[in-house]
This record gives sequence, C-alpha cells and structure tokens, in this order.
Amino acid sequence: MKKILLIGTGGTIASRQLGEGLSPALSAPELLRYVPDVRSFCEVEVLQLCNIDSTNMEPSIWCALAAAIREHYDRYDGFVVTHGTDTMAYTSAALSYMVQNSRKPIVITGSQKPIDTDGTDAKPNLRDSLFYACDGLSEDVSLVFDGNVIAGTRAKKMMARSFNAFYSVNFPVLARIQDHHIIRYIPPSPLRGPLSFQEELSDSVCVMKLIPGARPEMLGYLFENYDCIVMESFGVGGIPERMLEKFYLEMGRWREKGKFIVMATQVVNEGSNMEIYQVGQKVKQDFKLIEAYDMTLEATITKLMLLLKRYPSSYEKLRREFYREVNHDILCAFEEGSLR
Repeated sequence: MKKILLIGTGGTIASRQLGEGLSPALSAPELLRYVPDVRSFCEVEVLQLCNIDSTNMEPSIWCALAAAIREHYDRYDGFVVTHGTDTMAYTSAALSYMVQNSRKPIVITGSQKPIDTDGTDAKPNLRDSLFYACDGLSEDVSLVFDGNVIAGTRAKKMMARSFNAFYSVNFPVLARIQDHHIIRYIPPSPLRGPLSFQEELSDSVCVMKLIPGARPEMLGYLFENYDCIVMESFGVGGIPERMLEKFYLEMGRWREKGKFIVMATQVVNEGSNMEIYQVGQKVKQDFKLIEAYDMTLEATITKLMLLLKRYPSSYEKLRREFYREVNHDILCAFEEGSLR
C-alpha cells in the first residue's frame, strides 16, 4: 500500500463560517475524517504547514512547502497539498520549478465549498488526488480538480464559484479520474534529469497590464522598484506608439543595471508572437526581449522568480533557461525567426 503525505495549507476546503465570512479552521487530520474510504488504497500521514486563506499565499510559503517535500521525500511515495483555489495555479506552477524531475507525484487540490458542507466538491477532489498520487504512473507536479489532472504549469482558475474551476491552458489535460479509474490522455514522458530542489525565490517581479491610454510614466516607477516587469500586452504582443519613446528611454537606462521586461499577452489561449505586427517586431529585436509565448501568466511569473534568484547577473543565462521546457510549461518559442 502506497504511503502519502498530506500537507495542509488552508483554503476553502478547510474553512468554516466564523461569523465574518469563511476562514480556514480545519486541520489536515480533520480533513481526512471526511474521506475515510481512502484508507482502503493508501496510508496517509499529515503535515500542517499553515492554515491560511490562499489570498495570503506568498513566495516564502512556497519555499517552506518545497523544503517540506524535500525533507520528507524519501519517506513517502507521493504528496498531496490541500490549498485555496484563488492562488492554487500560482502554487502549482511554483512547485513545478522548485521541485523538478520528481519521479513521485506532487498533487495540488482544493475545493469551491468547504469539506463539511452539503454538496461539497471537497470530498471527491481530495479522494481523487490521493488516488492519483498512489498510481505508479503518476509523477511530477500536477493539479487535480473536478476529475481533471492538469500539468502544474498549465492550470488557470477560470470560474469563481463553479466546480469545474480550473482549465488546462494551451495544453491538454494529462488525465481524467472517473469511477476509480485514471484515463490518461498524455503518457508520462521520460524525466530529463535528476531530482532537484530550489528553495529560494526572488520577489522582484511585477506585472504591468496594458490598457488603452496607459501612462508611460508607470515604467519608470516599476523599474525603480522591481528587477523584472512582466508586461501583459494586447493580442499577440506589442508596445503602444504613445509609450514607445518612454519605453526606449527606460529600457536604455535600466538594462545596464540588470533589469528587464518579459512580454506576455492578456489573451488566455494561443499565446503571443511579437514578430507578427510592426508594433511588436522592432522593439523585440532592439532589446532581445524574452517572450512568454504560450505560457500561463502564473508559470511565467514563478519561473522568473526562480531564475532571477539563480541567475541574478546574467540575462543571457536567464533567457536561455526561461525557454527550457519544464513540466510542459512552454511548447515552442519563435526565437530569431525559427520555430523551436
């Protein structure tokens, strides 16, 4: 029988009504009492890392979570993390980069309703996650929700209250869990290297979302306070004409200090490609900008947090590693006119 470590972090799944709205109150051992049947297919031990609303999730907790998995890695066959849904996609992406090439499954799950309420989705989600973590073909970091198994770097919360809250963006779901069966759509791929952990992240990453008429002066402020700006542009990507002069001025001023911009798109599906339109092509070439392409925003941000910590003074190394695929996070990059 497989031995699984259940790591509790709080979230809706562990919440109760405490008078001023839902708030995490149940511990990981208490969650298990609502799914007693899982004892028939696995042995579960628990670790309560924290008990927070996932709105309060932050990189320091991701670091503690990665450290806990490293510390207990040899003692268990798999790991299940219970988590709030609002930042769950960020956590699943962050763990994908902080724990790479894991032959053992690391599963993130939660629910839209607390586990002690009628009609909750918490019980099937927790049961499915433990079941998936016990399967011999399961590996690496994934998010399990509403029967879907999603690569940790491809998950995005798309529904605020519905049970089918998470979608896999620009990549198929890995599997479906139905009636105690795992239906795999994507076969496990050979892991590309030895197991590795990184338990430090940079928090010097921010997001600038372009809107029509955005003030160019924002760039100076953001560069002053952050080392990396992820700029969410429109469509396949570009810089508005009214912002170009300031963009060139600030990029010239700050890139000598190791600060840079990564271009992304506000469009959820299909990704960016700045080579297509004049508003994007020249500025990308002039500054050799990194582009997120088909990556989710959550994966883009957390990957940059890790790489900024690992390569604080080498843009070229960071750029190269950004385009290295980790846990299905990026399918292709149109670099220097060639499809990779």
